[in-house]
Amino acid sequence: MSEFVEYTVPIWRGLDMRQLKVDEAYIILKSFYNKVTYLYTLSDACNTCPYTKEKALQPNIHNETSFELNANNVLKINTAHPYSFKLFEKDVGRYAFDNESALSTYTQKIMEEFGVYNLTFYDNGTNTFETDKKGVNVNFSLLSVFVLVGLILLVIKIANCAWRTYRYEETVRVAENAQSQSDEATVTAQRRRMQSLDAFRGVAIVLMIFVNSGGGDYWWIEHAPWNGLHLADVVFPSFLWIMGVCIPISVKSQMGRGVPKLKICLKIIERSLKLFAIGLCLNSINGPNLEKLRVMGVLQRFGIAYLVCGIVHTIFCKRDQILMPQVPWKRTLYDLILLRGEFITMLTLIAIYLGISFGLYVPNCPRGYLGPGGKHDNAAYVTCIGGATGYIDLQILGDSHIYQHPTAKYIYDSQAFDPEGLFGCLLTVVQVLFGVLAGVIILVHNAWYSRINRWLLWSICLALLGGALCAFTKEDGLIPINKNLWSLSFVFVTSSLAFVMLSVFYFVIDIKHWWTGFPFVEAGKNAIIMYVGHTIMHKMLPWHWRIGAMNTHFVLLLESVWNTLLWIAIALYLNHKKFYYSL
Repeated sequence: MSEFVEYTVPIWRGLDMRQLKVDEAYIILKSFYNKVTYLYTLSDACNTCPYTKEKALQPNIHNETSFELNANNVLKINTAHPYSFKLFEKDVGRYAFDNESALSTYTQKIMEEFGVYNLTFYDNGTNTFETDKKGVNVNFSLLSVFVLVGLILLVIKIANCAWRTYRYEETVRVAENAQSQSDEATVTAQRRRMQSLDAFRGVAIVLMIFVNSGGGDYWWIEHAPWNGLHLADVVFPSFLWIMGVCIPISVKSQMGRGVPKLKICLKIIERSLKLFAIGLCLNSINGPNLEKLRVMGVLQRFGIAYLVCGIVHTIFCKRDQILMPQVPWKRTLYDLILLRGEFITMLTLIAIYLGISFGLYVPNCPRGYLGPGGKHDNAAYVTCIGGATGYIDLQILGDSHIYQHPTAKYIYDSQAFDPEGLFGCLLTVVQVLFGVLAGVIILVHNAWYSRINRWLLWSICLALLGGALCAFTKEDGLIPINKNLWSLSFVFVTSSLAFVMLSVFYFVIDIKHWWTGFPFVEAGKNAIIMYVGHTIMHKMLPWHWRIGAMNTHFVLLLESVWNTLLWIAIALYLNHKKFYYSL
């Protein structure tokens, strides 16, 4: 098994294989031209980009025996995406555009991690690509870690069952004699509380911890470089959406106890300020340098979205009991009627967002530009990352107070950009209001099938709207799915997924009782502790550790899963102690 999850040969033909990182391979370059030539490369991950210069290849290699490996003829390449190569007879600058004539062109679709390949350019314009050392299949690492974790959890489950069996008689006796009434009250309270909401929140926070721990450095787990939707891109909007679901339930509960709207709004403001303040403190974890302190972040966006959505819903919410109308057309449109104030707010925010995104003049950028800048679109708009979104955040916050390492920087050579910036908060509020809609459906519809039907109907509508905006493609639509910009299509598609996920959880956990939601219910009850805790402990034992080069998917995934399981264990312990914390 080890030969699949780790490379076992430290040296190959003089190449130090230990210097490779995850998703990297060596390419040995050979040129049979009788002059110096220049190699340029392009990754498929970089949309509409020019080729980028790699190195000069020395001339006049006439036979294989005289060829010697050195830094000038060996190239490290990323294997996560296909790569294209162009060879030029002269140095055409940092980038090579389509108007430049190449001596030779080659595209390689599949390369394996830790492989060694030979790319040879002949003076007649042809080329060959051969495998010198076969790489490893990165999926075996994924399978190995989760099989290992599954076996460990199975052993723990068997040991737990054995312990419970051993202690069964004494436990039952104590429960019957001393806690029967208390247990009945607890069971009743749990049945009234939708366990699926806590499970949903728990899945969101567990996945957030997992992806923030690196997720094994798999490209499809990490955030998309710009357009597109990876696993990490779904986590944050899901967390925001489930926060929205709980808003109408909480507000209605407080109003039922006679709490004035003003007091509810003041409580919302207090909680929002706490979220923002905690997020700001977490941004200073590497040093409280106020001159370069990042202002926005995950909890800051939570705070802003909660503030707007909580107050808007509280203002428009009625104290009267919500009753389903008898008129058929009113029953069909009751969501829109009941939340007309919230929908007007949503439409207003969407109109403002689109109007500014496509209408604002941004210096040196075309109107409506939604790209990552840098070398995107053949490096035509180098400083235009995010268009109006990036420009507004830059003008309000300043370059020193926004995120300096966006995902686009490493693919597109882009500048600083904050994916949790100010302007994106407009559509984040819309995302949370869709969650408010799901929560109101819970209050309005008593029958479980009516709730699920309504959630799935909204899911289909939002999926179609999101698909239409992005033309059901990654790059070619009017408004691509983009987490960095928090684009409208991104809001629609991720909200659609959230509606589906809640429907499944609700049916499986609360209706059929096929699953209790363990251990995600317990994690969801202390989500704020888990988020803040995993951020503070990010570089500390026992949550994280380093051993050796840490340059394989296997060991990185093992560390990410270990950290995630440790926080799940902490959540289970807090639940066992009946300790729950919320702002």
